[in-house]
Amino acid sequence: MNPKTNIKPKILYSCYYSRSREGEHFIPEHVFSYQISGEMIASDNKNTFHSKPGDFRFSRRNHLAKFIKIPPEGGEFKTISLFLDQEILREISKEYSYTATKKVNSEAMFSLAPNLLYQSFMESLLSYLEVEEESNETLFNLKIKEAVHLLLKVNPELKDILFDFNEPGKIDLEAFMNKNFHFNVQMQRFAYLTGRSLATFKRDFQKIFQETPGKWLLNKRLQEAYYLISQGKLPSEVYIGVGFEDLSHFSFTFKKKFGIAPSSLKHK
Repeated sequence: MNPKTNIKPKILYSCYYSRSREGEHFIPEHVFSYQISGEMIASDNKNTFHSKPGDFRFSRRNHLAKFIKIPPEGGEFKTISLFLDQEILREISKEYSYTATKKVNSEAMFSLAPNLLYQSFMESLLSYLEVEEESNETLFNLKIKEAVHLLLKVNPELKDILFDFNEPGKIDLEAFMNKNFHFNVQMQRFAYLTGRSLATFKRDFQKIFQETPGKWLLNKRLQEAYYLISQGKLPSEVYIGVGFEDLSHFSFTFKKKFGIAPSSLKHK
């Protein structure tokens, strides 16, 4: 069955009946989430994060991560996610003089310890989301602000993450792309995360790799897929992991490059 999702402007109540790995691998805004049922496995470049029923988590903006949503047997995967967008955070920063005082380096996602205040807040929000069929933007903006103040009360150390409004600086493009090519994100995202405009990103990329970003990404992902399948992985296990969205498109492209269907590749 297809996933059932009630999309709100800044609050997302998600229900999935089947295992899902859909969605872009980019976190554009900080997210405060509550796992109601089912499990979620997320991974970035370094770590794997496992979220179980009753868990609270915080996802940091401007990070790359892949997500696998796993419903319980015979049940639904359910989460509530509040997107703490920059506009609202700047309003709170200005009103209460909150500022980041130091740079915090942490994972793309981390657990928040269970807390009765978090639990009560999410349960009250869930009651509304399950009844109300249409979003109320004014109410949701108030709930987002309430969530921010709640986070600061329970986890005051989050201040240096929530109110850090700096954008990514210019970094080593070659190292970044070799490390992150398997994330399925738009070219503009790659440019942004390396501290470049799209035009500068393409120009710098051409100088370093001697080919366009699109062609390089395709070849890099296919080469990685070839290696993984030759080591015993199934094409259905590989294609999303290396950055493709569709299995049939992956198979067609793979055969076009290597002259053999991925399912016919012999294991080494």
